[in-house]
Amino acid sequence: MLENIRIVLVGTTHPGNIGAVARAMKNMMLEHLCLVEPKIFPSADATSGASGAVDILSAAKVCDSLQDAVADCSIVIGASARHRTISWPLLTPRVCAEKLATEARKQQVALVFGRENSGLKNSELDQCQYLLNIPCNLEFSSLNLAAAVQVISYELFMASGLSEDVDSEREDP
Repeated sequence: MLENIRIVLVGTTHPGNIGAVARAMKNMMLEHLCLVEPKIFPSADATSGASGAVDILSAAKVCDSLQDAVADCSIVIGASARHRTISWPLLTPRVCAEKLATEARKQQVALVFGRENSGLKNSELDQCQYLLNIPCNLEFSSLNLAAAVQVISYELFMASGLSEDVDSEREDP
């Protein structure tokens, strides 16, 4: 199921964040990273930030538009710290992961994260069917890009059932 899940980063400006996202993905067994118009990639900073997840960086697909990045996906979910005036159906990380896990058993799906300083534009969210919002401190609600990816990657890992396999391997002598 996880092989059909794509993490899409739009307009990243700091290559270290790309590496940190790759690391977060690899921790939770996600492999497919797509970059839409990254300011700097490839980069030694991305490689350094990946801390062993260089295979994900090497396989990352770079696209000129979000439309190209998600063209073959049946469900596209955009992440945002801001609640928008346009009402996309809003999902929590757990519900988002369950929805993606179910759909990814059959088809490609994508989770889209925006620019570090401003997130996704409404025109980009128009290409998504749902909006993911990670509940946190209302007075400080902007998560680091890799931290946001880590939260949802964990939920996807749990929804996949693979955590049970990992736990049983730890218990075997």
